[in-house]
Amino acid sequence: MDLNFSVGHGADVTVNYILDNFTPALDLIATAIGFVTDGIQGMLVDIPPVAGIAILTMLSLWRVGWKFSIFALLALALVNHMGLWQGTMETLSLVLSATIIAVVVGIPAGIAMARSDRVASLLRPVLDLMQTMPAFVYLIPAAMFFGLGAVPGTIATVIFAMPPVVRLTNLGIRQVHAEFIEAGLAFGCTPSQLLFKVQLPNAMPSIMAGVNQTIMLSLSMVVIASMIGAGGLGNHVLTGIQRLDVGAGFEGGLAVVILAVVLDRITQSFGKGSSGFLRFLVLRKAEKGQQATSPDRVPADAEQRSATA
Repeated sequence: MDLNFSVGHGADVTVNYILDNFTPALDLIATAIGFVTDGIQGMLVDIPPVAGIAILTMLSLWRVGWKFSIFALLALALVNHMGLWQGTMETLSLVLSATIIAVVVGIPAGIAMARSDRVASLLRPVLDLMQTMPAFVYLIPAAMFFGLGAVPGTIATVIFAMPPVVRLTNLGIRQVHAEFIEAGLAFGCTPSQLLFKVQLPNAMPSIMAGVNQTIMLSLSMVVIASMIGAGGLGNHVLTGIQRLDVGAGFEGGLAVVILAVVLDRITQSFGKGSSGFLRFLVLRKAEKGQQATSPDRVPADAEQRSATA
């Protein structure tokens, strides 16, 4: 009795079966993702470098602070000086496209895991597989199903980067204090009201941490996805590897690092409420209010009258 079984042969059969029977569905998926990716990329690439640097600098000032905004200004100006601004915007468009799709799919999946232990037990091995599978493996079926270009690169990036937002959405909802749940139920909340008005707002820091990690993983994956024609800064890194050009590879890698730092700090701030320049204004206003209403503060004319009495 022959017990030999080839896992690779089974994978080949599965892929060929999907190609033979689900090509229209794959074309529809490719068209939808291409619409999102091309729209975001066209919008970002058309922004002049000076305007793009100004927008990201002001966003850094608003969400993080003036020190980081100066760093963002100088770092993005360096990227433009190296001639990598267009590649940076292409990479940013791929990251945003993959993150949007991952969030749209991942947050509902995390909510389903938080509401049902059975769903959690089913999805957990899938998430483990998605996170531990080597990133290069995703390029093979993506290229076979969707060809070459930004669309298969986005799909491979979504699969690789989605698990953190699913896991942390599940974790954040499960860690909402029982007192909040009981209070919502006592006020007569329906399950949907309890989810959107109690659980999700309290789980938002955890969810935003998942979004942040998804963005970071997307950045690492879009560089690898340049091997199947995803474009962006990954092309510069790949060209440096192929030609053994250390300078070109270093410049492309440095631009990726700068983009990662800017996106990381900005997205982290959204999980902490008001921050940066907005927090500075709030604190200044609070300090002025305390000085105006302090009972220990004695008017100057009252001090003068008591001294002359």
